[in-house]
Amino acid sequence: MHDHSLFDFQQAKALHTFRPIHDVVMGGLSEGGLQDSDAQTAIFQGTVSLENGGGFASVRAPLETIDLSAWQGLRLKVCGDGKRYKCTLKTDAAFDGLVYQAAFTPAAQQWSEHWLPFDAFQPTFRGRVQTHAPALNRQHIHSLGLMISEKQAGPFRLEIAHILASNP
Repeated sequence: MHDHSLFDFQQAKALHTFRPIHDVVMGGLSEGGLQDSDAQTAIFQGTVSLENGGGFASVRAPLETIDLSAWQGLRLKVCGDGKRYKCTLKTDAAFDGLVYQAAFTPAAQQWSEHWLPFDAFQPTFRGRVQTHAPALNRQHIHSLGLMISEKQAGPFRLEIAHILASNP
């Protein structure tokens, strides 16, 4: 089956569905968001602060509940800064709750593709892995996001060309 484009940042509307969700929800001071670039890509950038018990920044976009069971994972084309990022998926509309996360570490200052099999997405609740949670339900994906966490303080920058549902 052919790849299915979830977000192609050559289309301006893809960018505007993402909303920031940072550690300010728990008193932290991190900031950031998704901006467009002149190169028709999106740039997830900001600053992670460890003040007040914080330490993460993220953006999330709703997907109007789609079925990705025909694909085995996500393919991201990105240009990073050497820091570790996570792609996040949710299977419900709740603001809080289970978030499925898969990490990737793109090389600094060069474009690369990252394959994230759905089997690699771990169920987490507020950043902690949930060993008794159900596996990701690919038939009911409600939102997709990007996150930086794990106490990586300071500025961050991840440029994204596209995010595809794909097979290896």
